[in-house]
Amino acid sequence: MIEPVYLYMAVSLFFLCMFLIAHYGHVKTGKGVEEYYIAGRKIGGLVSALTYSATTYSAFMMVGLVGYTWAGGVGALGFELTYLMGTALLLVIFAPRFLLAGRRWGYVTPTELLSRRYENRAVGVIATLLCLAFLIPYVSVQATGSAYLMSTLTGGGIPYQTGLLFTGVVIAVLAWWGGMRGVAWSDAAQALVMVVTSTALLVFLVHQLCGGWGALFTTLESEYPALLTTPGPNAYFKFPKFLGLTLPWFFFALTNPQVSQRLFIPKSVGAARTMIWGFLIFGFIYTVICTLFGLMAHVLYPALTAPDTVMPTLLAEKAPTIAAGLISLGILAAAVTTANSIILTLGSMVARDIYKAVGGRTAAEQKEMLVGRIIILVMAAALIAFSWRPVGLIVELSVLSSAGLLALAPSLIGAFFWRKATASGALASMITGGLVTAALYFGHIYPLGQWPGIWGFVCTSVTFIVVSLGTQAPAHAGEFFDALDDELREKNIIRA
Repeated sequence: MIEPVYLYMAVSLFFLCMFLIAHYGHVKTGKGVEEYYIAGRKIGGLVSALTYSATTYSAFMMVGLVGYTWAGGVGALGFELTYLMGTALLLVIFAPRFLLAGRRWGYVTPTELLSRRYENRAVGVIATLLCLAFLIPYVSVQATGSAYLMSTLTGGGIPYQTGLLFTGVVIAVLAWWGGMRGVAWSDAAQALVMVVTSTALLVFLVHQLCGGWGALFTTLESEYPALLTTPGPNAYFKFPKFLGLTLPWFFFALTNPQVSQRLFIPKSVGAARTMIWGFLIFGFIYTVICTLFGLMAHVLYPALTAPDTVMPTLLAEKAPTIAAGLISLGILAAAVTTANSIILTLGSMVARDIYKAVGGRTAAEQKEMLVGRIIILVMAAALIAFSWRPVGLIVELSVLSSAGLLALAPSLIGAFFWRKATASGALASMITGGLVTAALYFGHIYPLGQWPGIWGFVCTSVTFIVVSLGTQAPAHAGEFFDALDDELREKNIIRA
């Protein structure tokens, strides 16, 4: 257990360092929307990889995924590695297309790409509203995980709500002040903290508490063999649950705007390739680390009842004070990097795809940026309000968000690969998919035993295809495809 004053001091010093990095990014940021929101499209490959990784791998990993592994065993590893493979596939296909289309037509947000590709402002508006609705639970998960951690590590000395307020303020300040360049640079530093601290603590605890790797797995095989098989203890990962968790994450790289916006920031196609490889290496290492923490924790704490408290309990009771403090900084870093990226992206989307597109098309860029910054503060307040009395498992709240955002997948895929795709199809599919998913989740309805995200994806896909076939394609769709294909051939991404 850590004295509250020491944890406050450590966390405050750490985030002061992150603020200084963000401030340096602020100083280096030029004028204009592209500079503030996507760093002028000038981020190198390594930083792009680290900010993509830090934005993707959030508090749900060291709190939620550890808890899921503790409860369900290696099925959690399968769930997460399926996401990693899906992301690899999507990035190889879509990263160069986002990058080159963004440079050619000046896209700043993924929803702006949709509205201009389909030649309909309403597409961007509905997509933005959908993201606002479904990302509030996900961004709130980051603050919830951080507050749980601070409270548990101090034995309640830092109340949950106090930790929540502290985290919310840090998230808002880093996003509001740093812009994309400041956020990307501070993300890069925090990503390194995440992986280094977690690796060091895992190795230390396995040898100190479990007698080494061989002894750990011998204990698992003899006393908890169900953890090493699927569907796990008490059939925890039955196939409908596994599919319902996995499908939304498979499309995460495409449908979650805080990561797809990062496909606009690499300075070149080569930097984008480095970003993809760097992310895959980071993701594999971090996933294995979190899974091993969960298996070890089950050996040490087989009788806990709340999976989300597994990692905080392990740190509070088993880790040396300094080690617990360091790993807590890694978890807090994971939460903050994801949350500040989300609210920065949502601010850019509301300012560009609602305010400017609907009511202020002639507005100066400074006014557009002011609106975005106001939204950043509003979103920070919303995440605190949503998290004030937390409900549900952290992973399942995260999957709810991604399941709702699956409604964007057909429109985004069609934007790049189907000339017949229409604005009416995009609008109808997003609205249908979002409503079906939300209704099934909140009604606790699982038709034929399948999770809401599965049915939402089926509905949004069928709607997109059927409505597009019955309506008129945008007038300039052919020009978009021809110009982008020319760019891809020039960069040797597709063959002539």
